[in-house]
Amino acid sequence: MSPAFRLSSVDLSQLRPADDIAPATAVLPTGHAALDAHLPGGGWPLDGMVEILQTQPGRHAWQLLLPALAQAVRSQVGPVVLVGQPFAPFGPSLAAQGLPGERLLCVHSAAPVARLWATEQALRCAEVAAVLAWLPRARGPELRRLHIAAQQHNRLLFVFREERARQEASPARLRLLLEGAGDEGGSSLQLHILKRRGPPLETPLRLPAHPPRLAALLQARQGRVAREAAASALQTGRSHALDRIAVAG
Repeated sequence: MSPAFRLSSVDLSQLRPADDIAPATAVLPTGHAALDAHLPGGGWPLDGMVEILQTQPGRHAWQLLLPALAQAVRSQVGPVVLVGQPFAPFGPSLAAQGLPGERLLCVHSAAPVARLWATEQALRCAEVAAVLAWLPRARGPELRRLHIAAQQHNRLLFVFREERARQEASPARLRLLLEGAGDEGGSSLQLHILKRRGPPLETPLRLPAHPPRLAALLQARQGRVAREAAASALQTGRSHALDRIAVAG
């Protein structure tokens, strides 16, 4: 006897091309509209690890993550856990952008095994708002374990590794390459989307390298410096002209 089959209706409007961006299970908006437009679901995934590759650790990573972290601490009572951060966060700047210093919990350890253990324990802690871990020596199986822990606990997890790890396989739901300032003035960040649910992004994104208020102050300062340089050059030109007149006389 042939097996019985059940027909079910399908909403064709919900079907997506195979190469389209598939939505994530749950996301947190990044705070960067240009980036959200290219991410599945429109934000950072809460169902797995986000891997950020850098040539060298840089403070500009904060500008990429701060908008989302500020949202996370408003909805969670626990801390943002930093594991093995290579530099001390500048508290006043973070607080001005919505992440108070007292909401940071820093775990210092040079031992790779200790960093992995601390990261996994933080992911399992119910009140933790997000976990940021610098794990340059982590291997595939270790990263997969953290990825699964983030999935199980719907935790926001960012793992930082060196750019050379780009050649290695990764279980990350989302994989990015952050190159820092993308222009001479340092006014933008260059971000490559290497892996997402769907095709990789062919061209890099440019995002602001500074928060709006600081960017406005820097722009005003640059304008003031330019005006002062122009005035100085004009004054120097006048002095030289007077000197030539005096010599001619």
